[in-house]
Amino acid sequence: MASRVSRYSAPGDSPGFLLWKVSNQWQRAQRAALKPFELTHGQFVLLANLWWLQEHSEVVTQNDLAHHAEIDVMMTSDLVRKLEERGLMRRTEHPHDSRARSIRLTAAGKRLVGEVVPVVENVDQTFFEGLGAEAATFGALLRRLGNVAAIEAPGD
Repeated sequence: MASRVSRYSAPGDSPGFLLWKVSNQWQRAQRAALKPFELTHGQFVLLANLWWLQEHSEVVTQNDLAHHAEIDVMMTSDLVRKLEERGLMRRTEHPHDSRARSIRLTAAGKRLVGEVVPVVENVDQTFFEGLGAEAATFGALLRRLGNVAAIEAPGD
């Protein structure tokens, strides 16, 4: 008699496995859409978040960007460096804090965000259209799960 390792009778019964599987499918679709722009999804997330922050704040630091995008500070630093090398972002001295650097989109970065956001949003719309009227409920459940997971994350 085989010992029982999992509470689930099949991998497809595990909500975590299903989330991982669907997330990978969505990420593949996003990667394919971003490939012509030579962007990773992480780079896109930083560009879009920086655009939003610039619209709502006079000065944005790299730390502000990492926090807002919920991306690790070190990963943010690496991605910002690559985006800066491409001429899409610029780091300058912070006007009020000599220890910090402010970060801004360049004109090329703003143009790229304007081109890429609709593409990414179309991927989302196509990917989630199978949910029909339940898409809004699914979004609400994801927000709720994200809030709960942020509170209960082990090891933080």
